[in-house]
Amino acid sequence: MTKQHSVTLCGETLTGPLHVCAFFDSREEQYETLLPWIKEGIKNNEEVINILDGGLHHDHCCRLSDADIPVQEVVKRRQLKLLAADDTYLLGGSFAAERMVSILEQALIDAQNGPYSIFRGYGDMEWALKNLPGTDELIEYEARINTFAPKYDCSIVCAYDINRFSGSAVADILATHPYVIMHGRIHKNSHFIEPIELLQKLIKRAKRPLTNLTEKLVHKLN
Repeated sequence: MTKQHSVTLCGETLTGPLHVCAFFDSREEQYETLLPWIKEGIKNNEEVINILDGGLHHDHCCRLSDADIPVQEVVKRRQLKLLAADDTYLLGGSFAAERMVSILEQALIDAQNGPYSIFRGYGDMEWALKNLPGTDELIEYEARINTFAPKYDCSIVCAYDINRFSGSAVADILATHPYVIMHGRIHKNSHFIEPIELLQKLIKRAKRPLTNLTEKLVHKLN
């Protein structure tokens, strides 16, 4: 097992791997909470990947710079990677859980084998509100992360605007994350459901089959 490094979130020191859902009331609250975590990753010589709407990249970089993160320098040496939601989550104009699982796991493998070895990933999940094809696979994707992320030295934060997601969506999101950030504090999530158990529930309630590899995974590990 790879030695896991400590991570500071909301003033709490935790040991990875971490998969965290972070609920915010505003973009200001989001940055107030996550900027120290991003900055810590840069300082600790970790690979940091940020995925958010391309239209927000300029503002994002300005906020990182205001937090004394040398954006141009760390981007140039590929320690910080800024990706657009349209090139990852919504590649080709739709979301596909299997495709995004492959993208994320390959990023974790590349980080593990690269010069930085430790991975910090932040995804702004606002893209899910566009209701593009495949968006209904979001919870399947979030659950699948928990089947492979623990193999890597990583911390992954999925940021959600609490005011824009429905109560049922928030309940599903909580079920897929071992940790949750609410009101600027991080907690061990009592609503978390182990991934295979949750995927079994999704299979039963889904109006469509889950992706083939997900169903094979559930069958194999059941």
